[in-house]
Amino acid sequence: MDAPQRTPEDISRWLADEAPHASVEVLFAAFCRDIVRLIAPVWRASLSLEVLHPEVSGWQHVWIDESLSIQVSDRANAATSPSYLNSPTRVVDDTGHPFRRRLDAPCLDMPLLEELRQSGATDYVIYPLPFLDRTRTAALSFATQHPDGFNEEALKRLELSSKLLAPYAERHVLQRIAVDLLDTYVGPRTGQRIIEGRVDRGEFELIEAAILFTDLRGFTQMSERSPIPDVLTHLNTWFGIIGEVVETHGGEVLKFIGDAVLAIFPTSDGRDRAAACRKALAATQEFCRRTAEENLQRPATGAPSLSHGLALHVGEVAYGNVGASHRLDFTVIGPAVNRASRLLDLAKQLDREVLVSQALAREVDQPLIDLGHHTLRDVDEPLQVFTLPD
Repeated sequence: MDAPQRTPEDISRWLADEAPHASVEVLFAAFCRDIVRLIAPVWRASLSLEVLHPEVSGWQHVWIDESLSIQVSDRANAATSPSYLNSPTRVVDDTGHPFRRRLDAPCLDMPLLEELRQSGATDYVIYPLPFLDRTRTAALSFATQHPDGFNEEALKRLELSSKLLAPYAERHVLQRIAVDLLDTYVGPRTGQRIIEGRVDRGEFELIEAAILFTDLRGFTQMSERSPIPDVLTHLNTWFGIIGEVVETHGGEVLKFIGDAVLAIFPTSDGRDRAAACRKALAATQEFCRRTAEENLQRPATGAPSLSHGLALHVGEVAYGNVGASHRLDFTVIGPAVNRASRLLDLAKQLDREVLVSQALAREVDQPLIDLGHHTLRDVDEPLQVFTLPD
């Protein structure tokens, strides 16, 4: 294989000019094209990047003959799947060193390499990327169909080119981890505000939102009597239902407070209050249906029923930062939130699954059952409340 006339320094100049403005997909595809043009006749390249997400382990960007595809790894079984355990990636993860194999004989110990060999590949090499964070997979591999494979000069230049790409790839990984963690722990709407720099204690904005407050009944008693793993399973099943339902209907879970959940359905820039209320009510109805379906299955497993109380209200809230100087919480506060909390207390007193305030009830066009006026703790005026039809 003839050595190319140009060098990886051409790639480094291109990265410095183009990488800061490109997505990782665009960056990697262009990088591969330059590798073929400047370094070696690469047929396939793969960029494996592990992230920090509760459901996704990472992404593998696979470039073959000018075509880029992205494969997503499920976190639940990524580290124990045969495809990882019997892969060059695991060798690189375990050793921290490059791995190369000529594909001139069957590769029965590594199915991926055997698949590449049967597709015409003659040589394969994978390099660990020198990320600052060495605890997660970051690797770049190359395969060629050239009859002579990679020569030593090409291997040196491929390794150098991988090192040149590494800081730009890590920049994307760190940004993705930051966004994913904020989405996971505080929600996408709140996470976006934090990313935008709204981290000053006491900074807030007044927004209108439908408020959903719910808790799991009988949880304290169950916690006293059941093993902790059973309690967590029970709680996470319930949290999973409410979280999915709220997100599906355009809301955002702000807090898990013990066995309670606080969620909001913001209006659009202070407009269309009725739409936010309809979303909250639709989420409530689906939540009740989903928990009822779940409860039909639970006696067969011996699991206790999922019994809840839920309150819906709408009003203006202060949405922003509260807390200590080094430990902030992005949440909503205000009289509307207090009333939703008191409605939840009243739901337990009245032995009702759902209570809806008059303020929210008049914004929706679905029939509700009027339960009359009731006094809420620490609220001066009695409040008219409603519930869902049976």
